[in-house]
Amino acid sequence: MDTLNPNWFLRARLKTRQLLLLIALDEQRNIHRAAEELHMTQPAASKQIKDLEEMLDVRLFDRLPRGMEPTIYGETMIRHARMALTSLSLAHDDIVALKSGLTGQVEVGVIMTPAMALLPRAIARIKQQAPLMRIGVHLEHSNTLMDMLQHGTLDFMIGRILEKESSAGLIYEELTEEPASAVARNGHPLLSRKNLQLRDLAGQPWILPPQGSILRHRFDMMFRRASLEPPVDVVDTTALLLITSLLQQTDSLHVMPTEVAHYYESLNVLSILPIELPCKMDAFGIIRQQDHLLSPGADMLLKAVRATAADMY
Repeated sequence: MDTLNPNWFLRARLKTRQLLLLIALDEQRNIHRAAEELHMTQPAASKQIKDLEEMLDVRLFDRLPRGMEPTIYGETMIRHARMALTSLSLAHDDIVALKSGLTGQVEVGVIMTPAMALLPRAIARIKQQAPLMRIGVHLEHSNTLMDMLQHGTLDFMIGRILEKESSAGLIYEELTEEPASAVARNGHPLLSRKNLQLRDLAGQPWILPPQGSILRHRFDMMFRRASLEPPVDVVDTTALLLITSLLQQTDSLHVMPTEVAHYYESLNVLSILPIELPCKMDAFGIIRQQDHLLSPGADMLLKAVRATAADMY
């Protein structure tokens, strides 16, 4: 069989009734009962199936003495007919949601940096238009969010694609790179140091992400590339409550994404050291499933994230 034009159904003038007839035949396995269910005559039902078979150039049903049995082609068309009708039903639900002020649920995943400013600003935009929309936010590492996205738990996520093999079937829209900064308690002696250098930080006590994490690897390599040994006086943790408490009570330093550091500095919780670290995380972006049709609410939030990112980055 020749390859069909992707829009073959337009040329065939495929009717909703033909989709309903396919499903009725699958359930009844009898052309007379299927026609009766749809309030059609048996000849009209037979003609619609014949027209569809001629357009596709395949046999959709085997005509048996006691009824009709779908072929492998028929089973394929029946499955897609059910999907198409389900999608149309969901379209109605979406229209109702739009008319009622976009009630409904949106589930979005986010890593730490965009959770500090990007996503809150985008949500604030949406809430002005749709105050009744319920937005579920999941703050996790990218690998956890990716698993949730691929299992259908999330509408979309803001994070990183960490492995090439995990990107199949995904759409990725890069937003920005993620530089890192060194931070300390307010009043730390190094804050007033002139011309602060990386070698001045090597012998300091640090609070760092655990070994094996991407940021820890980039942090250690930053010192090695400068012909310095990475710090050895280290507390390994990612617990922010513990990190901020330790920073307040000690002269330890900590490395975190610059955007996160600016957020905590604005709250007067800590201060950013006067040094530009040659240390960056990979860029993050919007990630969604290629074949997942977003609800109007999720689409609105996605557009708000894009617009907010354009303003910020």
